[in-house]
Amino acid sequence: MITHRMSLRVLAFIVGAIMAAGTGTEVGHLVANAATPYAVVIHDFSFAPPTLTVAPGTEVTWTNQDNEPHRVVNAADPKLFQSAALDTNDKYSFKFDKEGTYRYFCSIHPRMNGTVVVK
Repeated sequence: MITHRMSLRVLAFIVGAIMAAGTGTEVGHLVANAATPYAVVIHDFSFAPPTLTVAPGTEVTWTNQDNEPHRVVNAADPKLFQSAALDTNDKYSFKFDKEGTYRYFCSIHPRMNGTVVVK
């Protein structure tokens, strides 16, 4: 039996495979945005998509699909956004009102990085 959780893992794997096989980040952007335009999945200690482009006023939601906790933290100082520790299936949302490039990372696993581009 295929569960919802398994389906999300398969989707994250497929998006990652397409992005890895693509000719550049634009391919990954188009595929990821078509699948989930305002969502970032945390899976296998990475953010998918690694870069998400949205319009001003967009709310982005991160969902932890790992069995380990993660925290989404803006890399800027002072911090514009930061989540509490997200356990499996926990979500965190933030509304991006101003144009710009917002880099973020997992403060528990700092090698995990992502970017939201607002334009």
